[in-house]
Amino acid sequence: ANAMFARVIEEQGFEACYVTGAGIANMQLGAPDIGLTTLTEIADTVARIADAVDLPLMVDADTGFGNALNMRRTVRVLERAGAAGLQIEDQVFPKKCGHFDGKDVVPLADMVAKIKAAVDARRDGDLQIIARTDARAVLGLDAALDRAQPGDKDRNVPLIDTGHVQPEGPGQPE
Repeated sequence: ANAMFARVIEEQGFEACYVTGAGIANMQLGAPDIGLTTLTEIADTVARIADAVDLPLMVDADTGFGNALNMRRTVRVLERAGAAGLQIEDQVFPKKCGHFDGKDVVPLADMVAKIKAAVDARRDGDLQIIARTDARAVLGLDAALDRAQPGDKDRNVPLIDTGHVQPEGPGQPE
């Protein structure tokens, strides 16, 4: 969540650093990850971290701060700040940390448009795009798996968040 933590990560021999949105909200605002951080605050943090370490930075870009048009700007700003990859999520705004209750997800078509916008906005084709869905907690595992499929050729990695869901299947509590 800050340049000092990133230096420790680098000194411990890790090959990359994840810049967490929750960490930025917690450390800089003293607040939970409920959509209070701005693109500018995240970009400033990423730029400070990029100046302090030589590690590739995977950056939590939240929801892209709006629709597909906003996602395009988010990618450009964070790439310019020093991101080597971005994680984008399918929550509605204002978003909540994936481990919190009470979240909701955007329609699938909206998220696919955001993924396409993120990929098209990259100046460096090596910038990694991770599309994360919080659908499991909201719509169930099958919907989350369905959301992990669209746009496969566009994004680099699908990610299904499993925070705050009950195990599913035979013998599991309802």
